[in-house]
This record gives sequence, C-alpha cells and structure tokens, in this order.
Amino acid sequence: MPLKDAELADLTSAARRVRGALVRMSHRSGAAHLGSALSVVDILLAAYKAAVRIDPTHPEADDRDRLILSKGHAAPALYAVLAEQGFFDRELLDTFGAPGGCLPEQMGPRCVPGIEAATGSLGHGLPLGTGMALASRIQKLGFRVFVVISDGECNEGSVWEAAMFAAGRKLDNLTLMVDYNKWQATGRSNEVMALDPLSAKFAAFGWDAYDVDGHDPAALAEHLSKVPLTAGKPTALVCHTIKGRGVSFMEDDNNWHYRIPTADEVGAAWKELGLDTATMNLAAGGGHAGVPI
Repeated sequence: MPLKDAELADLTSAARRVRGALVRMSHRSGAAHLGSALSVVDILLAAYKAAVRIDPTHPEADDRDRLILSKGHAAPALYAVLAEQGFFDRELLDTFGAPGGCLPEQMGPRCVPGIEAATGSLGHGLPLGTGMALASRIQKLGFRVFVVISDGECNEGSVWEAAMFAAGRKLDNLTLMVDYNKWQATGRSNEVMALDPLSAKFAAFGWDAYDVDGHDPAALAEHLSKVPLTAGKPTALVCHTIKGRGVSFMEDDNNWHYRIPTADEVGAAWKELGLDTATMNLAAGGGHAGVPI
C-alpha cells in the first residue's frame, strides 16, 4: 500500500536525524566513507518502513526477513537506521569505531541486533543473500531477503554470478537495491567500468528490474511494498542517488569518500538539516543528553 502523508513525513524527519548522526559519527570516530553512507539512507529507511518484516524485539526469529548491507563501508548508515527502528539504544551510536566496541567501522554478524552478515569485502552480499533466499524456500520458512549493494560493487564478477543463479532458481523472494550514486573510490563509476544501462543488464540476466529515484520515499516504498513484482523473478531496483545526499557542500563531491568533517562542518551540516546544534556534543566520549539520535 502507498505510504500515507504522515508516514512520508516521518520518513523525511527520520532521514534528517540519521544524516545528522552520520556526520557526527564520522567526526567523532575519524572514520571515512561519509558520502557513501549519506547516499544510502533513504533506501534503508524505506526498506524497513515498507517491506522488511522483522520485529526489533525479536531480531533472531527464524521467519524474519533478512536485510544485508553489502556496501559495508556504509555501515554507520545501517547502524543509525537500526537505532531509529528501535533495534538498540540510540546512545550506542556514540561508540561507533571505538576500540573493543560493538559498532566497528566494518560490521560483523550480530555485532548489534539486526546485522545479518559481515560485509565490506565487496561482491559478497548478493551471493550471501541468494543463498539465504534459497534456504528460505528449501526450509519453507517464507522469509524474504533484501540486499543493498553499491554501483562500484557491480564491478565484481561475483555479483553477476549470483544474479544468474538467482534468476535460474526463480528466487522471487530476493530483492536487490543498488545504491547508484555514480561514484566509487577513484572516480565516476561509468568511467571506471561500463555499468550503464544497469537495469537493462539485470533484466538481461532474468531479473525484474526497475529504475527508481533513491531519494524519493514514496517511489521506493511503492516498489518495495509490492515485491515480488513478478512471480518467479528476483527484483532489482536501481536506485539513483547522490553521494553525500542531504548536506549541500558534500553532495556529488567524491572527496567525501575519505574526508572527515571538522566540528565547524558538522555544525553547518546540522544547521542545514534543521537539527539542534546545541545538542551536538562533539567531544569524543562526551555525554549523550539531548542528542537527537
């Protein structure tokens, strides 16, 4: 069902909070890949709102849907979205990247509730998700699998091997979302590898493939709420996004693949996002009172 106006407004507010948290987390931890995390926020929020069936109070239920963020360098985005969904206390985000903490820069399975797999070695998430989707069918558990990959990750041959296998096994309980922000570490994605037309490539591999605005909650939710869109076919959503989305001076600037924001830049980002800069508390290890996420 289409999202109601109030639900769309909630998603927009959540996206601002999550993006504010990501900028703050990068500053406090000194961790890179902020631009990559910002681009995937709306995809993750829409997935949990419109499609992924999982109870945050029972995150290990056998019949839960699974979501794998294969672009593991954007782990902070998934952490922040899981906190927003109530999987764990938001204050835990302040420990991101801390030595010995449970929120490492590259996620591990069950480091916190809601994390299904170790990712970050690109090209592994879709094969993992394909195996899970097949297991769901074999064991008659009925759960669905959602995998989020990056456009740069589509350089990996293992992505296309899994794509052929999933289509061959008619795994319509598998949905792929490509965060197509047009950049990867060293340049424009289509300059590094000839990706376009990406949705047509997945269609040629036997998938039900669609292009969608990856920053439009209504469009994302409309597609995700209806999967599988075609019986007997896995679904691929090529989500067109902007690296650094939500912070104007970071958008479409690949320097933010590695740059760490200064305290002043965090303040400017929070102001632009409409967040209360008086509650930023940027000192590493500082308190949590008033932090919105």
